[in-house]
Amino acid sequence: MTAPLLDLRGLSVLYPGEHGATLAVDNVSFTLRREKLGIVGESGSGKSTLGRALLRLLPQARITAERMTFDGMDLLSLPERAMRHLRGRRMSMILQDPKFSLNPIRRVGDQVAEACRIHLRCSRAEARERSLAMLEAVQIADPRRVYHLYPHEVSGGMGQRIMIAMMLLPEPDLVIADEPTSALDVTVRLQVLRILDRLVTERGIGLLMISHDLNLVRNFCDRVLIMYAGRVVESLPAADLERARHPYTQALLAAQPRIGGDRSPLKVPERRADWKEPIGPQP
Repeated sequence: MTAPLLDLRGLSVLYPGEHGATLAVDNVSFTLRREKLGIVGESGSGKSTLGRALLRLLPQARITAERMTFDGMDLLSLPERAMRHLRGRRMSMILQDPKFSLNPIRRVGDQVAEACRIHLRCSRAEARERSLAMLEAVQIADPRRVYHLYPHEVSGGMGQRIMIAMMLLPEPDLVIADEPTSALDVTVRLQVLRILDRLVTERGIGLLMISHDLNLVRNFCDRVLIMYAGRVVESLPAADLERARHPYTQALLAAQPRIGGDRSPLKVPERRADWKEPIGPQP
């Protein structure tokens, strides 16, 4: 069996504060091979913090781990200069909200092309053509017109597709996708998921899909990690999600509306301290 692309052991993220530290990620361990791994849980469970910690994008936090390696490289000990070479080129993160991720005073095409020019060392003309092709690949109509727009001139869904194009253009080895399809309609969502699926299948990348959507990870991912209060409480194959054993995972499933189900109010998951204890085989 090949070595994992990403190997985490005992990852914790601590935010210092005036009234004490907050433990946002608590002793998380898992490996990621060239596969699609979903991470689900409620808002505040630590999913996005985990993704940003992998790229060391949390300067105010204290990140500790027994092991945090990417393709054999120790991410905790790498100097910042080396991390800058990894970010975008080999490790990309598709952020959730383009309003806060795209530079408001630069045209979107220039921002997409910048990823190509910096990481692939291509000419301005080649970067433009590659950017237009990628914008078209994420189903943006009339990419030449959109190329010259500013972020405030595009819709939320189009901004999300621009962000996806920017992160996928350098063809990274690991993509951390934080709710990448939340602002997209159903048709475009399926098209974007097909693009991500093709990258995993054809190029053998690793995909870390952070999502609230249990149906999405069930049908798209290979494995699923369930996070609660900063901890991974259950790990199982995506196809076995309906057979989850942890009470928190079962509560998330019970809170989903179902076609043909009864019309009684949906159950609201409880908050229990003992639910932080994992159950079943751990990643």
